[in-house]
Amino acid sequence: MQSITAVITRMRQGQEAPALFWNKTEYSYSEFCAMIDAWAERLPSLGVGTGQVVGVLGEFSPQICALFYALMQAQAILVPFSFAAEPEMQAFLDLAGVEVLFRFDAEDHWTLTTLPNPVPSDLVTTFKARGNAGLIVFTSGSTGKPKGILHDCDAVMRKFVTMRDGWRTVLFLMIDHFGGFNTLLSTFAYHGTAVCVSQRTPEVVCQVIEQSGATLLPTTPTFLNLLIASGSYKTANLSTIKMISYGTELMPEATLTKVLTIFPNAQVKQTYGLSELGVLRSKSENDGSVWVKVGGSGFEIKVIDNILWVRSEANMVGYLNAPSPFDAEGWMCTGDQVELKGEYIRFLGRKSEIINVGGQKVFPVEVETVLLQDPNVREATVYGVKHPLMGQVAHARVSLHEVEGAETLTDRLRQLCLGQLARFKVPVRFIIVDEDSQHGARFKKLRQGFDQSAAKA
Repeated sequence: MQSITAVITRMRQGQEAPALFWNKTEYSYSEFCAMIDAWAERLPSLGVGTGQVVGVLGEFSPQICALFYALMQAQAILVPFSFAAEPEMQAFLDLAGVEVLFRFDAEDHWTLTTLPNPVPSDLVTTFKARGNAGLIVFTSGSTGKPKGILHDCDAVMRKFVTMRDGWRTVLFLMIDHFGGFNTLLSTFAYHGTAVCVSQRTPEVVCQVIEQSGATLLPTTPTFLNLLIASGSYKTANLSTIKMISYGTELMPEATLTKVLTIFPNAQVKQTYGLSELGVLRSKSENDGSVWVKVGGSGFEIKVIDNILWVRSEANMVGYLNAPSPFDAEGWMCTGDQVELKGEYIRFLGRKSEIINVGGQKVFPVEVETVLLQDPNVREATVYGVKHPLMGQVAHARVSLHEVEGAETLTDRLRQLCLGQLARFKVPVRFIIVDEDSQHGARFKKLRQGFDQSAAKA
């Protein structure tokens, strides 16, 4: 509890500084801390206390943010859910052994449901004996069955004890995403302002940035590409943005170039983290570079056979439903293939996503960067499809600005690729799809699960 107590004590010193922007209304730190205190007083009467596994369904809002801090103070185990997770939520509730569930609506009103006969995992039962606040999040399951991840909140909070500069930060990353929870903690720890969004569409995000005067936008390359394609930036005043941080997937250099043009006064920073390890400190070589230095206090990195390994003081406690991925010394193989240049790293892609064409490697983001240079291509996703002779070949799903015939498009994109890439890297098929099918609710590209459907298309 030491780190949590230290940060909340500092938050109380914020007084009339703005803590939250939600629904066109700003709340001070004194108002926000009063909400935390109100929840702290209310929880015992609701039967919520130390060691209890508590689900919270909703989107970032004043009451939800305050409840999170009150639950950490009460040493409960938090299990956040976004509305996008509802189709899978029952399985997650069962896996986590959630005992009570708070549901929040769009007006920040809540109801509480007691769940019948929860069965906690052995890991959760053991963790409860520590008497520490916990956090459970779930992997996306894009490469298999989702895993439940248990964190010790005090260990996660430790890196925020030292004061740093605060930002007016858009809470773009999802409430049930480790990166979203990390953003929440860092914003309040440094007396920043948490800017809540009701929807994660380019139009709404741009509107909220203009209304709130947000200075930091943590997001994903996929969302930035959607923002560019929508043209929403043209009708909103986004001049207050001083920093754009991106992570969770690789950034095509073509997208990065466009972002620098649209936000000439903003620093663009690549971030890196995994739900199992936390979010590492990072420093891009420069705004226009995809080379980045990662690590910082509490993290160690090493590269073995071009694969990144990380050891963290904030390692997860463990998986609820899978063996530990850590070796005997606490190192975890991330599965991310990288290239080294002095202190800097360039991420090439997850090992599982690399396409092996007759023994030669194709990194999807390299091909996507070329495809995005075409003026009619809004989004591109490159992935591997099984092939009887080559093992795999590359296919590309593309979304367009304007309707165009498949034959004309294929000829042009193939010539574009042949002019910049080795022949084995050029997709053998281009499939026109709707933009929404290119990414999931977390605004991350969907590369898995297209093998068979694409082969039959």
